[in-house]
Amino acid sequence: MVRNLSHLSDNPPLWLSLCFGGILIITLAVFYTALRKAAPTRAGLILMSMILWLMVLLVLAQRQFFLNIDAVPPRFLLMIGPPLLIILGLFLTKPGRIFLDQLPLPTLTHLNTIRIPVELTLYGLFVSQQIPEVMTFEGRNFDILAGVTAPLAGYWASKNRPADYRKLLFWNFLALVLLINIVGHAIASAPTPFQQLAFDQPNVGVLKFPFVGLPGLVVPVVLFGHLVSIRQLIRKMKKASPIIAF
Repeated sequence: MVRNLSHLSDNPPLWLSLCFGGILIITLAVFYTALRKAAPTRAGLILMSMILWLMVLLVLAQRQFFLNIDAVPPRFLLMIGPPLLIILGLFLTKPGRIFLDQLPLPTLTHLNTIRIPVELTLYGLFVSQQIPEVMTFEGRNFDILAGVTAPLAGYWASKNRPADYRKLLFWNFLALVLLINIVGHAIASAPTPFQQLAFDQPNVGVLKFPFVGLPGLVVPVVLFGHLVSIRQLIRKMKKASPIIAF
């Protein structure tokens, strides 16, 4: 099927780019507060590494590196590859797991409220013909539900009560499924040799400045938060009473 790439070179609205820039700053700031509690002496270094990675993505996007849709492997996947490898490394190494278990569960949970402005940004990109409708809450993306319910989940996390562990674990699994759903649709609708969806309006918005920060930073941070939370909650439930009231 022939893709409609008439908007591949169009710039997203400036106001939308500025709003998303604010989302990136908030994501880094909230995550930094979690880092300071888990690794006070290394938090600054980790933050600077994340900012450096983001700067690399932004510079490449500004130079239209990701708009080369015929490259093999697809450059779209290069945005998420390094962060995923780092996450995997943390879970597979003993020092990494020690670090994961020190991260504050309430902060990681409240971070998910960022998914509300992210979904509004995606809708703005859809209206600007930069992504397909399937990636918005009017299509098959229900990720905004995780953002709306994050304050309640954060309340459960802050109480640190055995009775809330199962609720929070269920919420994390559900929110993780919602995240995987939108990521899957984003990849399937991106203009790559493997595109399966939205040929009439492909996902070109996240290939551009500054929206490369969504798959390159925001999504990995949210994914990381869920995986860490699930690990911590399972460990907490094992230490708690065998019978935990729901």
